[in-house]
Amino acid sequence: MKNISLQVEKMSCGNCLETVENALKGVNGVNNANASLKDKTVSVQYDELVTDVSHLVKAVEEEGYIII
Repeated sequence: MKNISLQVEKMSCGNCLETVENALKGVNGVNNANASLKDKTVSVQYDELVTDVSHLVKAVEEEGYIII
Protein backbone atom coordinates (compact mmCIF):
# COMPACT_ATOMS: atom_id res chain seq x y z
CA MET A 1 0.00 0.00 0.00
CA LYS A 2 1.08 3.51 -0.78
CA ASN A 3 -0.06 6.78 0.84
CA ILE A 4 -0.32 10.11 -0.93
CA SER A 5 -1.70 13.53 -0.07
CA LEU A 6 -3.31 15.55 -2.85
CA GLN A 7 -4.07 19.29 -2.77
CA VAL A 8 -7.71 19.84 -3.84
CA GLU A 9 -9.20 23.17 -4.96
CA LYS A 10 -12.92 24.02 -4.74
CA MET A 11 -13.64 21.98 -1.58
CA SER A 12 -15.75 24.26 0.61
CA CYS A 13 -18.17 22.14 2.68
CA GLY A 14 -18.85 18.76 4.21
CA ASN A 15 -20.67 17.63 1.08
CA CYS A 16 -17.54 18.44 -0.95
CA LEU A 17 -15.46 16.29 1.39
CA GLU A 18 -17.86 13.39 1.05
CA THR A 19 -17.95 13.71 -2.74
CA VAL A 20 -14.15 13.71 -3.04
CA GLU A 21 -13.73 10.81 -0.61
CA ASN A 22 -16.42 8.72 -2.33
CA ALA A 23 -14.98 9.40 -5.78
CA LEU A 24 -11.60 8.13 -4.62
CA LYS A 25 -13.02 5.15 -2.73
CA GLY A 26 -14.72 4.16 -5.98
CA VAL A 27 -11.37 3.74 -7.73
CA ASN A 28 -10.27 0.11 -7.87
CA GLY A 29 -7.28 -0.32 -5.58
CA VAL A 30 -8.09 2.53 -3.18
CA ASN A 31 -8.21 1.32 0.40
CA ASN A 32 -9.08 4.61 2.13
CA ALA A 33 -9.50 8.34 1.48
CA ASN A 34 -9.78 11.13 4.07
CA ALA A 35 -10.31 14.74 3.03
CA SER A 36 -9.60 17.84 5.12
CA LEU A 37 -11.39 21.16 4.56
CA LYS A 38 -8.89 23.01 6.74
CA ASP A 39 -5.89 21.90 4.68
CA LYS A 40 -7.80 21.48 1.39
CA THR A 41 -6.15 18.08 0.98
CA VAL A 42 -7.15 14.46 0.67
CA SER A 43 -5.01 11.63 1.96
CA VAL A 44 -5.33 8.44 -0.04
CA GLN A 45 -4.12 4.94 0.71
CA TYR A 46 -3.99 2.80 -2.42
CA ASP A 47 -2.42 -0.30 -3.93
CA GLU A 48 0.14 0.93 -6.46
CA LEU A 49 -0.03 -2.45 -8.23
CA VAL A 50 -3.71 -1.84 -9.05
CA THR A 51 -3.95 1.92 -9.69
CA ASP A 52 -1.81 5.03 -9.93
CA VAL A 53 -1.98 8.75 -9.22
CA SER A 54 -3.40 9.57 -12.65
CA HIS A 55 -6.50 7.49 -11.88
CA LEU A 56 -6.89 9.22 -8.52
CA VAL A 57 -6.63 12.67 -10.09
CA LYS A 58 -9.10 11.73 -12.83
CA ALA A 59 -11.68 10.49 -10.31
CA VAL A 60 -11.56 13.77 -8.35
CA GLU A 61 -11.53 15.99 -11.44
CA GLU A 62 -14.55 14.15 -12.88
CA GLU A 63 -16.47 15.41 -9.83
CA GLY A 64 -15.58 19.02 -10.68
CA TYR A 65 -12.65 19.56 -8.32
CA ILE A 66 -9.11 20.50 -9.25
CA ILE A 67 -5.94 18.75 -8.07
CA ILE A 68 -3.05 21.17 -7.81
